[in-house]
Amino acid sequence: MYQRRPWVVGVSGASGTPYAAAVIRALLDAGEAVDLVVSRAARLTILDETRVSFRDAHWKDDLAAWLGRTLESADVAYWPAGDLAAGPSSGSYPVKGMLVVPASTAACAGIAIGLSKDLLQRAAEVNLKERRPVVVVPRETPVTRSHLEHLIALHDAGAVILPASPGFYAAGAAATAAQLVDFVAGKVLDAVAVSHSLFTRWSGELGHSR
Repeated sequence: MYQRRPWVVGVSGASGTPYAAAVIRALLDAGEAVDLVVSRAARLTILDETRVSFRDAHWKDDLAAWLGRTLESADVAYWPAGDLAAGPSSGSYPVKGMLVVPASTAACAGIAIGLSKDLLQRAAEVNLKERRPVVVVPRETPVTRSHLEHLIALHDAGAVILPASPGFYAAGAAATAAQLVDFVAGKVLDAVAVSHSLFTRWSGELGHSR
């Protein structure tokens, strides 16, 4: 019998929501199921960076507007961040792992110390304790000592720490914002072995991709 096993994508309030949108689009393009958790702070950031509202009651329409595509055939579920009884809050809920993108300093701290302030933090903690893949994408600079300590704690707990640090392999200084976003999203998918074509890979030959 088929058992749905999605990737949980947690979007926190850090700047960088285009990274989350690119990751979600790429997961859906790869035929993966997605369970989405958007923190309260992330709703404000999405609105500020995209002018798209994200509302619980209209999440599917709002997600389609944010991603810029129809979701008719997409396998996507949405869980409100305040729903601590949601599926991803339990280790018995079947998922492949979790991607926290972007990850705010507050989200990193909450996950690292097991605060479980909201569903995003709880789901990440659950996936760590179940030894499933967890990728955390911090987008903050410069960083404080406490932030570094929380990232080290997450690393030691088994998470992949993947800063939003794009490469310039394909276009160099002429790279577009979309290319830089896709590079980071592609690295996130690489970390969990999901196929994609989001960036031109290094070939070992200088200037090969240009």
